[in-house]
Amino acid sequence: MLNKQNDKSSLTGLLLMAAILIIFNVFVFNNTEEQINNENSNSEKTIQKENSEESAISIEHQKETIIDSTEIITETEYILENDKVKLTFTNQGGEIKSAIIKGFYSYDEYKKNLDDNTYQSQDIEIFNNKDSKFEITADRNISSDVFFTVMESNNSITFRKDFDSDNFIEYIYSLNEASNFVDFTINTEGITNPELVWTIATPHTEKSKNNQEEYTGFYYQEEYSKEVDYTWDNDGFEINEYNTELSWIAFKQQFFTTIIEAKNNNFNRGTEFLVDVEEEESEYVKTLSLRTSLSDGENNYSIYLGPNNYNNLKSYDKGFEEVIPLGWGIFGWVNRVVVINLFDFLKNSAGITNFGLIILLLTLIIKITLSPLTYKSYLSQAKMKVLKPEIDKINEKHKAKDPMKAQQETMGLYRKAGVNPMGGCLPMLVQFPILIAMFRFFPASMELRQNAFLWADDLSAFDSIYDLGFNIPMYGDHISLFTLLMTISTLMYTHMNSQMTSNQMPGMKWMMYLMPVMFLGFFNNYASALSYYYFLANIFTFSQMYFMRRFVDDERILAQLEENKKKPKKKSKFQKKLEEMQKKQKDQIKGKKKK
Repeated sequence: MLNKQNDKSSLTGLLLMAAILIIFNVFVFNNTEEQINNENSNSEKTIQKENSEESAISIEHQKETIIDSTEIITETEYILENDKVKLTFTNQGGEIKSAIIKGFYSYDEYKKNLDDNTYQSQDIEIFNNKDSKFEITADRNISSDVFFTVMESNNSITFRKDFDSDNFIEYIYSLNEASNFVDFTINTEGITNPELVWTIATPHTEKSKNNQEEYTGFYYQEEYSKEVDYTWDNDGFEINEYNTELSWIAFKQQFFTTIIEAKNNNFNRGTEFLVDVEEEESEYVKTLSLRTSLSDGENNYSIYLGPNNYNNLKSYDKGFEEVIPLGWGIFGWVNRVVVINLFDFLKNSAGITNFGLIILLLTLIIKITLSPLTYKSYLSQAKMKVLKPEIDKINEKHKAKDPMKAQQETMGLYRKAGVNPMGGCLPMLVQFPILIAMFRFFPASMELRQNAFLWADDLSAFDSIYDLGFNIPMYGDHISLFTLLMTISTLMYTHMNSQMTSNQMPGMKWMMYLMPVMFLGFFNNYASALSYYYFLANIFTFSQMYFMRRFVDDERILAQLEENKKKPKKKSKFQKKLEEMQKKQKDQIKGKKKK
């Protein structure tokens, strides 16, 4: 290794060594031209940056000089940068060495700034080539360690590797001004069966590594139908299940994404994906590998490197917003049409900057909107409650002799009193999609990332009031206060509901109390915003039930039901069908007893 090139003795020694090698090759092996050409193909001259104030490219030298038998090789870094991203390239492999998104903290930097109130750089690196790799493979050995020649302009860099007069590979990167997009072109000539292999080791950047792991994987869009699919976890290379051409592929992390979109040649149907989950102690979450064929010639792409903001991704009108897991079917529809628009209205139009307050108002608006359904459900439960003494008598009368008879008489009582036993369930079924939509919305919401509220330092991750210092299976290593409050309020709500319904299935009673306890372990490691929302929803439900009890008179309901009993009631088709089924079942039981 040469440390000082201006050292005369070292330089003289180097020249003597080179002269000896050349003479040795000429007179011993008699293959001078072939050896010199081969050595020239494995090294490139160092290219220095021109001093231009208008150039958006800067050059940094970081690696030590590597000595070849004929010339000096140096790895050189080049930077394309705008207000959104900072991309560092290297002439060794011609790849992106580092991708930084501006305006965002990693959690470690965010926590330092929160605790010490010291300024930290708001730049987050979403990948680097330390354990990531971008290369072209073919029938010949094309190593990612080879050095490329470089041509540069104001906002673009070209890397080119010539293997001989007819064979070469060329990469052209162009960064759009004030944009998260990089135009990328791969030109190949004389390369047989070229394939692009791009591997990204996704770094641990969020508070909860488990949550980040859950939302990290590949998304891809089918060219013909524009349907979007994903793969998050598999043991080997997985071929896209559509088996058709793809228009774009996303290396998706929880809150940031790298999307490569095909411009002239779609990704072929044999494109493969590999998702590898890293060990718990690793600095990475998952390693994502893409393998796809290239055409010999020009291959044009556009690469998006940026945050998973729903409205921004949707504005590109390419289906990029589908990388945000808002839920399928009606749950996704509720999030896209109702929740996101309402959330954005409170944040932007109302000018509210406290996200805890936004969630509070969001909960209040939803509960008030659904209050007619809540009232109908409560009224149905109140009717069941006043009929409970009569139902208990029926069950006591027939519980040991004829359970089927008890069920028939109970249904008859409901019919005479004009009570629908399912009346309290149907309104809850309408509210169920909203509960599930919120379950998908909060952990995926970019807006909540690293926004603190009360004791929670990050609403997109778990809150902790005490670190246990050890891990409890199915629970975790900390105590989440929002989850604890949610569990207690859910148990109270469950108890309140059990007081208003008849106890026809005693075996189910303990299950009703077990579910909130099970949720305690699950939500303890989930987004604190979600537990906070469910807690608020329970509190508002208690308030609604308090006022409903003030206005709903049980004695008046009972009197109304007694009046209903006196009126002749026609059996509905459903009741007739149910009674027929019960009669058949009863006859079958009698037949078995005779045998």
